[in-house]
Amino acid sequence: MSPDELIAARRPAWERLAGLLKTAGRGRIASLSEAELVELGQLYRAVTSDLAIAQRDFPRHDLAVYLNQLVGRAHPVVYSGGPVIWRQVWEFYRRGFPRLYRELAPFMLASALLFFGTGLVYYVVVLASPDAANYTLPGGLLADIKAGHLWFKGDDTAGGTMATLLMSNNIRVSFMAFAGGMLLGLFTAYVLIMNGLLLGGVLALMQVYGHAAPMWEFIIGHGVLELSELTMAGASGLMLGYAVLRPGLLSRRNSLAQAAQRSVRLLLGSVPLLIAAGLIEGLLSPGDAPAEIKYVVGIGSGILLYGYLLFAGRGAVRAG
Repeated sequence: MSPDELIAARRPAWERLAGLLKTAGRGRIASLSEAELVELGQLYRAVTSDLAIAQRDFPRHDLAVYLNQLVGRAHPVVYSGGPVIWRQVWEFYRRGFPRLYRELAPFMLASALLFFGTGLVYYVVVLASPDAANYTLPGGLLADIKAGHLWFKGDDTAGGTMATLLMSNNIRVSFMAFAGGMLLGLFTAYVLIMNGLLLGGVLALMQVYGHAAPMWEFIIGHGVLELSELTMAGASGLMLGYAVLRPGLLSRRNSLAQAAQRSVRLLLGSVPLLIAAGLIEGLLSPGDAPAEIKYVVGIGSGILLYGYLLFAGRGAVRAG
């Protein structure tokens, strides 16, 4: 193939690539649409092939120099990575995460029933018979509650160090709920039920001994975010167990692989909730701020969270 023949056949593609590079400008490709990004990658690969032909057949021709420069301009744009990654993260939290949450509504409901349902039933049981708490709550915690020691109000519970410890604990519990899905979801159910028993038992016993108000004041600020995240982690684990038990037309391996992709996205997407809940629990909840502020933070964060989860990304789906 002669240089003129190559020019006649491929010139529109080169000009289109040059136009996209001009639009992107200095590697900032956020201005390109998704379709243009795909086209950019396809054109880059095609022009790279044209350059290989030119360097093989007529390496000293001006066309080889031109194509080499064009590929050199395109390479840092195609492989810059950073802007694309941040754009994908932004799109995930803007649309993908709330859509995923709604798609997994059955598992969310099952997780919430195991956790909150167990907690509510046990709350009623302990109110009716306080001695029932002896079977689930640690002895030290029982002694503190009966003695009126508000362990969550101590000076050692506030501050950045405590926030870090609480975030670490929340991450550990969430990971256990998620990883329990590999055991057919049985360990996930165990984690949800035991945490529900703990929460319900503590709240009921605090009410029996007249300490309900300070306990709710402590919980409300961070509780909506923290318990919502635990429910998501439980849903991700239950989905893994369900994929193994009910693979449908897929093999169990493929069914588990598909479920794992979605459950990991759900779990990683909920990480900001863990961070926010840990910060509030360590810095605001045990402090001396007015109870009204803690209630506003807790209720307000819940309204924002579920408004986002239930309604974000719906318009784009309808438009599609």
